[in-house]
Amino acid sequence: MRNQINIILILVITSIALILGCAKEKEIKIGVITPLTGEGATYGEDTKRGVDLAVEEINKKGGIDGKMITVIYEDDQIDPETGTKAIQKLISINKVPVIIGAFGSSVSLAIAPIAEKNRVVLFSASSTADALKDAGDYFFRNVPPNSAQGKSAAEFAIDKLKVKTAAILYMNNDYGVSLTKAFENFFLQRGGTIVITENYNPGDRDFRTQLSKIKDKQPDIVFYPGHYQESGIILKQARELGIKSVFIGGDGSYSPELIKIAGGAAEGSYYTLMAMGYGIADEEIKRFTNSFNTKYSLEPDVYSAYAYDALKIIAEAIQRGGYSSEGIKNALYQIKDFIGVTGITSFDTFGEVNKPFYIYEVKNGNFELYK
Repeated sequence: MRNQINIILILVITSIALILGCAKEKEIKIGVITPLTGEGATYGEDTKRGVDLAVEEINKKGGIDGKMITVIYEDDQIDPETGTKAIQKLISINKVPVIIGAFGSSVSLAIAPIAEKNRVVLFSASSTADALKDAGDYFFRNVPPNSAQGKSAAEFAIDKLKVKTAAILYMNNDYGVSLTKAFENFFLQRGGTIVITENYNPGDRDFRTQLSKIKDKQPDIVFYPGHYQESGIILKQARELGIKSVFIGGDGSYSPELIKIAGGAAEGSYYTLMAMGYGIADEEIKRFTNSFNTKYSLEPDVYSAYAYDALKIIAEAIQRGGYSSEGIKNALYQIKDFIGVTGITSFDTFGEVNKPFYIYEVKNGNFELYK
């Protein structure tokens, strides 16, 4: 009798294991690390919208080889320590072979070594710090580095605005430092003069001391790479102090929240930003924009677009190389001329891409592509 019970138990356990195994095989888990709460929450919302739309489209068509994609989101609050906990959870508990993230460069720099050590693919759709080029064999991004962004800002200032002097007020983190170095190098090469350089820490709210020093120098422009919360306050306080200089920021300042914070003080400021692949992928952009508007009743921004493309690129890599970190990594290196809503994506031996930055202007209370 006991033997019969044991046999029955073994059969039941085996059946459950087989059922669970089959269920597991029908699911493709992808991790996403992005700021879902805190001051950078709008960045996370944009990322999530793009990822969710891409997943919905793929799953509606049967997934990848019949397996549905499931996304596991982790909130990093644009904080390296929180991001470290997030990636450790995704790797050790959720067992994902690929993660989209992080949004901020500081977080990506903190978690890339963990991904590399555990041989998990980390794919950022927004981190632009130059140091990430050497983040490891498992790190990829579909955005260009700050060296290209800084050059674009400097060339725009010299060639379009015809300025000669600049002040710099940068956020003291990996993003702000690397973007400042790039802008400074190219601005000086083109014959410009940096009259003063000031910095501030993430989370600061009073910039009057730095801005007063800048006002005394009367620069033609103020280059101020940072995040939208601080950037919006900087614009407001600058106008209150009577600073007439033109402000040029980086992609980290791009958010409707900046305009809400700064109000009219944002008018006439400029920002370097990735853009959709206009003139290259117009049909893709049209379809994406329509789908996005139908799902969210919103116009898509570039962060949603790059996150959307990131998920689509990863899906293609899984299709080509299989659902394993090694297979995904090897397939990503083989991807050439992927046409998505952000244009053409091809990875070099560093997992880097060559894409342009564009200039956006705040005009009539909105970000508009500068022409």
